This record gives sequence, C-alpha cells and structure tokens, in this order.
Amino acid sequence: MGVINRLKNDRLAMVCLGFLFLVLLAGVFAPVIAPHSPIEMNVKEKFAGISMTYPLGTDQLGRCILSRLLYGIRITVFLSLLTMAMTILIGTLLGILAGLLRGKVDEVIMRICDVFLSFPSEVMILAIVGMMGPGLFNVVLANIIAKWAWYTRMVRTIVLKYTDKNYVRFAKVSGCSTGHIVKTHIIPGAAGEISVLATLDTGSVILIISALSFLGLGVQAPTAEWGMMLNEAKNVMIMYPYQMLAPGIAILLVVAAFNFLGDSLQDAFNTKRVNKMR
Repeated sequence: MGVINRLKNDRLAMVCLGFLFLVLLAGVFAPVIAPHSPIEMNVKEKFAGISMTYPLGTDQLGRCILSRLLYGIRITVFLSLLTMAMTILIGTLLGILAGLLRGKVDEVIMRICDVFLSFPSEVMILAIVGMMGPGLFNVVLANIIAKWAWYTRMVRTIVLKYTDKNYVRFAKVSGCSTGHIVKTHIIPGAAGEISVLATLDTGSVILIISALSFLGLGVQAPTAEWGMMLNEAKNVMIMYPYQMLAPGIAILLVVAAFNFLGDSLQDAFNTKRVNKMR
C-alpha cells in the first residue's frame, strides 16, 4: 500500500495515468468517437480546414485527420503495450529459469543475452525488419528480439538476490514448492523494477514503431498509424504543415506521459530515495 499511497500523492503521476487512461479509452471506442472512417477518401475535401465536420481538418486524400488519429491509437499504443507484454513474459520466464536452475542452463542463457546486448537495440531492430520486410508482425518480433535480454538479465539478478533471503530459505525448509516461492516471494519483489523499466520502454517502443512506419518499414498505407500519418504529411509539409501537428503532438504527449510515469514509479518503489527527498 505504501507504493500506491506515494503514487496517489504524486500529482504528475496521477496526471500521466489519467491522460494515458483517456488515450486508451479513446482507442477502444474509436469506432464510436471517430466522426468518419479512417480510410475513407473524399478528394473534393482534401486539405479542408478545421470545421465541425472535420475537427482537425483533412489530409491530402480528404481523410479525416481526427478519425485517423483516434484509430492510430490502436496500432501505435496498443501494439506497443502488446510488444512490452510479450517481452516481459519471455524475459521473466527465462530470468527465473536461469536464476533458479543456475549451472549450465544459467550459463547458456546469459551468454545468449550477452550476444543480444552487445548490439544497440535500434540498430538490431532496423536490421531485423530490413531482412524480414515491412509489416506489423515483423515490427513486433524485432522489438521483442531486441529487448528480451534486458529483462532476462534483470530478473535473473533479482532471483539470485531473493533466493539468499532468510524467509526464502525458510520457505524451502518448510517444504514450499518452487512455484509457490516464485509466485509468493520472487515475482512480487521483481514487480517494482520490471514495471519501472517496462513503463520507460513503452515510450521507446512507441517511438520505434512510429519511426519504422515513417521510414516505410512498419505499417503500410492506408492503415491509420501515427508514424504513417507523419510519413504522408511530410510530402506536403511546406504548403500544409498543420498536417504533421496532430500525429507529432500525439506521439510527443504519449511518450512523455510514459516517461514521467516511469520516473514516478521509480520514486514510489525507491523508499530510500523518497525519504531522502523529504
């Protein structure tokens, strides 16, 4: 409860949580909220200004920018959350396996992690997508491959730290199963560090997915996605620069919210740091 109370007292954390909740809600109910279809073209209305019919105007094909922005949440944000969930799941399972079994299993997993961690994640993602070709599945797979090793190493370190605790040793002597110890003692202890890193990484994944779509390696037209919207807007940015504002500001605000939330979580889980700041 201490962590929750500290988060409640952090105004910035509450603002970020509220904003991200509204963004996710808008993505879920995009078909209800969006005034138009995100891919419906109306060339007669291209580059239309802000109006009641088109609250954010239209693009070069007469498509409603607001509708595309709302539907873009489903790919840009939801896909990032799915990617992080898969990455955390793989990293946590392998980290627990390495920390508990140790020996040769630990050595093999850690050497594989060393290989993956020796490459910058952005370069690895570009290389994987470049080899496999553009597409949503390839983008998600590339992000998971580039990031799982970080979580595996972190969880392994946490497992090694907690297995030496007296209460864990007592649980072993008492006859508790390994699964019970992992579920009751190790995972709760690792949850704080995992949540901090995952929150910060989610913003990074959003930037990567948007950047790949902007470069033509991610989502393909006419799918509504924030990076793809920027890609299409760059061709007319001299005459109609406002087209880039909506997706650009959306990416900026969502990524900033995840980063600020990650900092707040770090403060909330770090009791010594909080006490020192007081």
